[in-house]
Amino acid sequence: MKVLLHTCCAPCSVKCIDELQESGEEPTAFWFNPNIHPYTEYKARKNTLIEYSKTKNLQIIIEENYGLREFIKSVYPDFNNRCKYCYSVRLEKTAQKAKELGFDYFSTTLLISPYQNHEMIYEVAEDMAEKYGVKFLYKDFRPFFREGQKIARELGMYMQKYCGCIFSEEERYLKK
Repeated sequence: MKVLLHTCCAPCSVKCIDELQESGEEPTAFWFNPNIHPYTEYKARKNTLIEYSKTKNLQIIIEENYGLREFIKSVYPDFNNRCKYCYSVRLEKTAQKAKELGFDYFSTTLLISPYQNHEMIYEVAEDMAEKYGVKFLYKDFRPFFREGQKIARELGMYMQKYCGCIFSEEERYLKK
């Protein structure tokens, strides 16, 4: 079963890829993250994923889009509800690409994070599955989060300190 796996970053992908492969799926990583800011963060996450995919002999599709202005315009003025837009734009592009390229399913590495809203991700993904006529593969990868992060550190991967958008970076500093 071919799965287009929206991939937010290499550290989050480690156990998702392992789990999918171990259960017989054939994941292809899909990079589309116009929410990640600033550009240096976007580039570091993308390049780390590219390097990791080489070590796993994993096919990767890059949809280049550093979308700062579009992201800000789309979440303004309701910055506190930005996550729904963020999930929607990325999962819509993933479902669309999965349909276009003939994948059986699409999924996302966002499902490994205990910090993400799983219910919202699921709802958005199911809407996109219906819209594009391609199945969404839901797997709760959260039990593997800590192990994946540990492996990523051992591999010397770039480890981000916030979700991705400039507002989550701000929240990171406000919490200290």
